[in-house]
Amino acid sequence: MSTDTNGDTNGDMTVPEPEPEAARARLDRALDHLAVTFRGMTARADETQCECHWGSPEELALLKLPDTELDPDLLHRTWSAPDWTDHGAVLRRVLPQFARELTRGLGPYAYDIHNVGTSFSRSNWQQWPAPQSAAVREFLHAWWAHTLLTPDPAVPAGDLLALLREASGTLAPWLAVWEAAKGPAPDQHLADTIDTWEKDLMYGYVPWTTWGTTWDEDNDLHDELCAWFARHAPARLRAHGAPEQLLRTVRLLGLPGPDREAEPHLPPTA
Repeated sequence: MSTDTNGDTNGDMTVPEPEPEAARARLDRALDHLAVTFRGMTARADETQCECHWGSPEELALLKLPDTELDPDLLHRTWSAPDWTDHGAVLRRVLPQFARELTRGLGPYAYDIHNVGTSFSRSNWQQWPAPQSAAVREFLHAWWAHTLLTPDPAVPAGDLLALLREASGTLAPWLAVWEAAKGPAPDQHLADTIDTWEKDLMYGYVPWTTWGTTWDEDNDLHDELCAWFARHAPARLRAHGAPEQLLRTVRLLGLPGPDREAEPHLPPTA
């Protein structure tokens, strides 16, 4: 039997943590698990890099030493470089430190957040040994859940959704988490994301730069986004007190492309 501070008994029931605190605790556990899982990782001994464009031999040598913190500039150059011989090994080497920086918004390198998903995708992390890929997957899910429940996250929800789609190659699991997340914070993120993406979505574009996709795949991705917003956003935005203009946008997103383009109230293209 557990007893609260007033002396009342709660039987064998454990009082759950409030959702934001539980999401923060889950993210902290995921970061700790990454640190354990990728402890001792290094880049390949024969990994090379361009001294003129990337960095010095001394900096490259640090990637071949395990568990050594990198300065922020070197960390950025490392995860963002597109031409490693073994990008997966390099990302595993820096992942514990990199993941912590991601949850803080990348600081002065926040401008490059749109390339993070590409870096994950380039590493083929989903093909890593099961314990490693599972640790990455849990980190991404924990980060997303925490972001949705945080009123002012380090990375805006729309930017993170784009990152997660590029990192994983799929959109549906992340949208399913957003659908299940209820409350003022996830609803405000919904309003902010639609407002930011309105012009691109209205005119048939994916609202971020995709990597390794065809024109048809981008069209399918755009349509998947529009259909999800049109189905799940109206009631939530209305209850959240969103302005009528935003509700009109969501209604238009539910229309087929030609019908949407025929509407007289589309936002200007420039």
